[in-house]
Amino acid sequence: MTEPRNDDPSAPRIAPGLLAEVAAAVYRSAGVPHADARLAADTLVQADLWGHQSHGMLRLGWYYARLCSGAMQAVTTTTLAVDAGAVAVMDGHDGVGQVIARRAVDEAVERARGHGVGVVSIRNSNHFGTCMYFTRIAAQQGCVAVLMSNAGPNMAPWGGLKKKIGTNPWSIAVPGGAFGPVVMDMANSGVARGKIYLAGKRREKIPDHWAVDTEGRATTDPRAAIEGFILPMAGHKGYVMGVMVDILSGVLSGSQFLDGVHGPYDPVNRSGAGHLLVALNVQAFMPLAQFEDRIAQYIASLKDVPVAQGHTQVFYPGEMENQADRRNRAEGLALPRDTLDDIARVAREAGAADLLPF
Repeated sequence: MTEPRNDDPSAPRIAPGLLAEVAAAVYRSAGVPHADARLAADTLVQADLWGHQSHGMLRLGWYYARLCSGAMQAVTTTTLAVDAGAVAVMDGHDGVGQVIARRAVDEAVERARGHGVGVVSIRNSNHFGTCMYFTRIAAQQGCVAVLMSNAGPNMAPWGGLKKKIGTNPWSIAVPGGAFGPVVMDMANSGVARGKIYLAGKRREKIPDHWAVDTEGRATTDPRAAIEGFILPMAGHKGYVMGVMVDILSGVLSGSQFLDGVHGPYDPVNRSGAGHLLVALNVQAFMPLAQFEDRIAQYIASLKDVPVAQGHTQVFYPGEMENQADRRNRAEGLALPRDTLDDIARVAREAGAADLLPF
C-alpha cells in the first residue's frame, strides 16, 4: 500500500535527485565513503518516490545521529563468519545497514547462481530502510528473494504489557518481466512504527486500531502510541509472525533479539539487528522467460475481475509503488513541512546547507 499523497498546495515539489544530493552529503560528512553514501541516500529518496514517506527522508536525522555517536560505523566492513556453499553468515560489524544489506544481496544471488539457492544470514547490522529496495534488486537479476529483519521492540507479546518485539518486516519479490518485480513488503504489526512518527510530523491523528497507550487503551494520539504499544496485524497471528521473523533474523544469525535490538530512533546504542536473505534462482526451476510469461498470465487473471465500488483498478503487489514512483519523478516530491525542517537542520549541522533545494 502507498501512503496518502501530500496535497498541501503550499508544499514545495522537490526534484528527487536534489534530495539525494543533500542526503549523500550528510552521510559523507559523517565519514561514510562516497559510494556507500550514495546508496544510503538513494534508499531514502526511493522510499519517498514509492510513497512510503515513513521510510524516506524523514529518517535522515536518525541515521545521522547514530553515525555521529558511533552507534553505527561510518565505514562498513563485512566479513563471512560462515562460508558453506549455498549458505553464508555475514557479520556487518555495526556498519551502515543499507550497505550491509546490499552486499548480502550480491552474496545471495551469486550463491543462488551456483547452487540454485543462496541463503545469507546477517548479524551485527543496522536498520536498512525498506526491505523491498533490496528484494527488488535480486528479482531484477532473475531470483525470487525473501528478506526479513528484526527491529527494536515496540510490540508487547500477545496478552502482555511490555515492549519485547519489533515490527520485524519482511519482503518477497519475484521477477515480473515487463511488469517489473512483483513485490510484497510488510511489517508484522498493523502499521510500521515510522507511519506513526509520520502522522506526528503531519500533526494528524492515527486510526484507533494502530496502537494502544501504556495502559493498553486504544489511542488516536501518535505520541501516546509511541510511548505505548503498536498492535500486531491480525491479532495473535501478527504476534506469532513477528516472533518467527525475530528468531530467523536474530537468533539464527547469532545477532541480538527481542529487546536486545535497538532501532534507528535510538541515537546512541548499537543496533544488534539481524537479517535473513534467501535467493532462489528461477533458472534452477524453469527457464526465466517461461516463469515471466506465467507471471504475466497470473497478473492478467488478477486484473480480469470486476472493480469494486470505491476502487479505480485492481493492483498486483508492487504496482502502487510503480505508479507512485512515475508520478513523483514527474511532479517532484512533496514532503511534510516538519520533515523539510528536520532535513534543513541536519544539513546545517553536516555543513551541507548550501545544497538545500528549498
